[in-house]
Parts: sequence; structure tokens; C-alpha cells
Amino acid sequence: MRTVIRIGFHDLLRTTAAATPSAPALSYKQETLHYGEVWNAAQAIARDLQDAGLRRGDRVAIYLEKRLETVIAMFAVSAAGGVFVPVNHVLKVAQVEHILADSGARVLFTSPERLSLLAPAMARCAVERAVLVGRHSDAAIGADAGLDVRPWKVGLGQQTEAFGAVPVIDNDPAAILYTSGSTGRPKGVVLSHRNLIVGAESVSSYLGNTADDVILSVLPLSFDAGLSQITTAFAVGAHCVLMNFLLPAEVPKLCEQYGVTGLTCVPPLWVQLADVAWPAQTAARLRYFANTGGRMPRPLLERLRAEFSCASPYLMYGLTEAFRSTFLDPAQVDIRPDSIGKAIPNAEVLVLRPDGTQCEPGEEGELVHRGPLVALGYWNDPARTAERYRPIMRPGQEWRAHELAVWSGDTVVADSEGYLYFVGRADEMIKTSGYRVSPTEIEEAAYASGLVRDAVALGIPDDTLGQRIALVVAPVAGALDPDDLVAALRRRVPLYMVPGRVDVRADLPRSPNGKFDRALIRLELGERT
Repeated sequence: MRTVIRIGFHDLLRTTAAATPSAPALSYKQETLHYGEVWNAAQAIARDLQDAGLRRGDRVAIYLEKRLETVIAMFAVSAAGGVFVPVNHVLKVAQVEHILADSGARVLFTSPERLSLLAPAMARCAVERAVLVGRHSDAAIGADAGLDVRPWKVGLGQQTEAFGAVPVIDNDPAAILYTSGSTGRPKGVVLSHRNLIVGAESVSSYLGNTADDVILSVLPLSFDAGLSQITTAFAVGAHCVLMNFLLPAEVPKLCEQYGVTGLTCVPPLWVQLADVAWPAQTAARLRYFANTGGRMPRPLLERLRAEFSCASPYLMYGLTEAFRSTFLDPAQVDIRPDSIGKAIPNAEVLVLRPDGTQCEPGEEGELVHRGPLVALGYWNDPARTAERYRPIMRPGQEWRAHELAVWSGDTVVADSEGYLYFVGRADEMIKTSGYRVSPTEIEEAAYASGLVRDAVALGIPDDTLGQRIALVVAPVAGALDPDDLVAALRRRVPLYMVPGRVDVRADLPRSPNGKFDRALIRLELGERT
């Protein structure tokens, strides 16, 4: 039997297409492409990129809604030796301009409508060529910006001649994912081919993914957990269904249409999906549901477990700087539902003090991730890279060359059996009345009251307390008297953790990745003070 060797990101597609060319790979709306068809299209686009002068390591931005061409372009860029930069299609011009300029992208895949909006900013970017996807691909659109504008001319599913991918090594850059920029402008995390392949193989192994799975891709592909839906599917030859999320009610419909077996979301999205009607057969077909991007409130978890009674719940933690990091075995959910679990396969997660020594069980420390999933650093930012990616020395291995680990900035604690519990981000911890308070603990207490659907706790400056606790919530239903919530919290948390301010809103703002936009909420609180 021939050994399958995957070195480049595109090998996830190439090897699966060689093994099962007729298996369904991607669906979008009413169209489905098989693995062989996706690889043929990717090879054709890769050839065009090379003919246009793309060099190994050149960046290629992809600013499109989630669709077949978006995924094909990612694999094409990799096969051509480039580095793909997925840009969330909901971002505005200023944010996209920053990503294009910062990454130095030479090529841009986008739509005619989006290019028209970006045209004034093109002079401040390095983009030389735009490839337009859509029915009205007009080469004149970018003329004023001095761009070489071409239409996407590859017919999806058509046969093309074989293409020899550009040789790469697994530690070469493959992608740059820009974070949502909660503390400033988005920063680009550089992922290697190795990061993406190991992450795909690791996650698909503990989720038990097989070629029989149908995975619904709801999260943005510019988000590490969203991209992971593609990579885990392609690693095992599963069928991935693409969706641009608009209305929660559309999710069960797509799950019913395609027979979805796996679904991964962030907590705010799960809140919405728990409120919609799920046909019994559709819910029963779900083999697993997974959470990432923040702790899932326990009442929400119980609602989902009741709805998807045949599905295994996977509670996961990840950071873009290490692609994926931990998961909780479903067998442990009833025992320790608040845990983020243990390290995923082929990774080690440590809880360390500031001096790099190991914390004792029950002692809070910083989560530090080591292994082949540790990203290459922040694009074009050596100072920030040096701050987050630091050498680590394991006891008894002093003979080794320096190994870099990623220091997450997240405070966690491990129990006596090694299970990890998220405490909070170091830069989000609230310091009030001499206490260090985790926003997560306050939010959990708010959820436990049964009065709120969404909750975000923040510290705002206070001359007397250092920081005053503010809690912004959306009610479960109808109106909510802040005094009722405060009274409920007084019964659940110490006095110093009771919010001094409660804001009730119909909805809480979310970032492009679907998480609560804490930066915007903090800004709005400041404006209302």
C-alpha cells in the first residue's frame, strides 16, 4: 500500500482527490463538487497564478463570501507556492485595506462589487492583480487603480491537465489569519503547512471524523475554527457544506437538506441555534456538536444536549497562535462540564508561572502551548512575536536546541488529574477592591440565574475601587429589571463580584467571527459613563 505523504496544505486536497475522486467534497447552495473536481479547479487556478508571476511565499488575499471558489482559491494558492490570506467578507473597507497593506498581498480574489468599494484604497496596497468571481466580472472595474483585472475563468468541475505543485517544506508559511483586533488593528498570525496539516489530522482524530461525515461550515474561514472545518473534512474525505450565516432558522434547514453529522459553533451562535425549531430526524442525525471561542454556559449546554440527544458534545479551546489546543472528552462532560479538557493529540499544554516553572494543581498560571501546532509568529511584527513566542525548556532536556512555545495570555488552572479550567484572559481580568476577578465567573453566575441569554462582564476605571464591574446582558425574554439580576447575583457570588452597573440590551454586538465584541462593548460603556 502506498504511503500518503502530506507536506503542503494543498496535499490535504490532492491526496484525498487521488484516493476518492468521485466522493462529494464541497457543497454551496444547490451545487456540489466532488474531490476530483475541486482539485482540477485548484490546479487550473494555480497554473494561472504561476503564469502571472506568483513567486513562492507571495501573499494572495481572498475577500469573498464563503463559496466554492473561496475554498478552491485557498488550495490553488498553496499549490502555486503562495500564502493565502482569507479576509472575512463582512469586514468594511478600512479593515480590508489594513489587511491588504499589512500582508503585502500581490493578488486579490474578490467580487466586482467588493473591488468597486476597495478601488480608492488600492493605491495604498501592493495588489497588482485582481481575480473577479461572479457573473458580472468586468475587467474595467480596477482600471483606475492600475490593476490587472481578470475574471475567474475556470469552469467548476471541468477537466484540466495535470499540474505540478511548487515544492515546499512543511515549515514554510501557508496562510496568514488576521485576528479580529480586539485590542487594536488586526494582527496577522502566520500558519505553516505543518500547522494546518497536523491540526486537521489531530482534530479529525478525536472527533472521529470519517468519509461518511457531513460537516456544516458555519464559522468564517478567516477564523481558525472556521478554517478547521475545511481541513478536518478534507483530511478524511468528508463532505463539507458551506454556509454564510444570516438567519439561525437556515441552519436546521441545511442540516436537513444535506444530512449534516457534525456542527461546530461559538457560544453566541449556539444561543441562537438553541432557540430555533429542529426537526427530530435532523437533530438525531447529528453525531457531534462542538463549541469553541469561549466557555459554553452550563444551562445552554444542557439545552443542546437535550435537543441533540444522540450527539456527543465536544467542548474545545483554541487560539489562532496555535490553531487548536484542547478538548474535553465527551465522557467527562457530566463530571467536569466547566473544563476545557486536555491537550489535543500531538500537542502539549502547560500551566506555567511567569518565570516558566510549572504550576501546582489548583494554582493559576498562564496556558502555554508547545508542539507542531505552534504558529510561526505575527506577520511583519518581530517585537510582538518575541513577546508571545518564547523559548521553553522541558526538565531533563537541557541538551536540546531552543524550542519556541506560544504563551497564550490566558489564565487557566489544572486539577489533580490534569484537566484544565479557563479563568480569563490576563488583559481582561478585573481588578476591583484588591481582588482579581474573572469576567467568566460573573458571566456564568448571570447565566445560572436563568434571566439572561447573553452576558459580558467588564472592568471599567474607578477612582476608589480600581475597577468597577459592569455587566452587559440580553434577557432571555421580554424585559429585565437590572435590580432583579443584581439580587440574583448577590445570592450566587461574593459581594465584591456583584456588578456595580448592569446594562440591559436587546442584543449584544458580535465580532466578525461571531464572538461577543468586548472592545466595542467597552467603548460603548465608556461613552455612556
